[in-house]
Amino acid sequence: MATELAYAMITPYSLHKSRTGGIIGRLLSLSKLDLVGVHMYAPTNAWVDQYLDLLRRSDLDNPVRGQFIEYVDENLRKSNPMGLSNRCMVLVFKGENALNHLVDDVVGHASPKVEGYTVRGTYGDFQNYPDGRMKYFEPAVICGPDPVTVREELQFFARTAATDGGIVEGAATFPPTARNVQTELVILKPENFEKRSRRPGNIIDVFARTGLFIVGAKILSMSVAQGEAFYAPLLDVFREKLQFLIENTMRKRLAGGFDYEIPDEFYKSANHMLSDLNARTEFAKIVQYMTGVDPRKVKDEAERTKPGPVRCLALLYRGEDAIEKIRRWQGATNPDKAEAGTVRSDFGRDLMRNAAHASDSAENAERERKIIGMWQTETEPGIKHLLEDYLAKGA
Repeated sequence: MATELAYAMITPYSLHKSRTGGIIGRLLSLSKLDLVGVHMYAPTNAWVDQYLDLLRRSDLDNPVRGQFIEYVDENLRKSNPMGLSNRCMVLVFKGENALNHLVDDVVGHASPKVEGYTVRGTYGDFQNYPDGRMKYFEPAVICGPDPVTVREELQFFARTAATDGGIVEGAATFPPTARNVQTELVILKPENFEKRSRRPGNIIDVFARTGLFIVGAKILSMSVAQGEAFYAPLLDVFREKLQFLIENTMRKRLAGGFDYEIPDEFYKSANHMLSDLNARTEFAKIVQYMTGVDPRKVKDEAERTKPGPVRCLALLYRGEDAIEKIRRWQGATNPDKAEAGTVRSDFGRDLMRNAAHASDSAENAERERKIIGMWQTETEPGIKHLLEDYLAKGA
């Protein structure tokens, strides 16, 4: 059976109600598909009109197609009945029979009788009048209706990825009294994607307690060049703060190895001599972890700038005091010392595999966002390139 792409669009209402993490957790853990792309949209009216045109020409036998068309027309516009931000998040999945599997087994059909374990069974609402007419319709996510339409919709998403989506900071509005509005970068680290699980969604659910708006999202496969630039400030930190590890290791390894006691001056001298080598070794380890490539074995510039084989999920959160709020719910670097209920306490494994990175200042948030291509506009390969490559192959 051929490999397909299929998508699930998390609706503005679901984002507003902070159901994003729960929905992503269901999508990842219930499906047999690979998550290969994530993109935010804040549609213009022209975008909504074009999307509606695709929906109106598809799957006319579906009894709730009319409800979907009406829902999109009302809720995805900037001006909508509920007065919500019209941000929506599109997740692209890849695998065999992707569309049918996603809708039938994971998302569920839009019906009052939808199964409770599915995304719509938990997060959607479908209420009928006694005569069968739909009283209330909230699908939680929107999926492509049929293979032909999905292909057209993916083409549409690719064309409009930059014009109507990407970094959608402007879609999050705040009252005049709002102070210190910031955009914070969060990266869910590679250990969250080692296997299909709810972990990424559960972590997003913790960060939802901040009340902040998600205004950017992308699957990130860091190159060695990006990893080295991203973590460059750690080199000096490692040189200064990891010398005790050199001394501890040497004292342990050399204990009883000589018929005399080694003087403290020897260890001080060794610390000084090895601090840079030790720092660069530890630095290489974290770059390798975040990129999947050992930077010490990279031979040329082309290899340095090539996306690595592991993936992360980068998210942008916007709101008042965003950096402080995110870092409070992230928890201490060492999971063993992180406060209960924080991301690192619940999901961290050790100092490096501690579930998530979050920028520690506005200045570093800007620096780090520019490195990974999420500063104001998305400049690194994202959903647009993914979809264009797939469609060009005639899949």
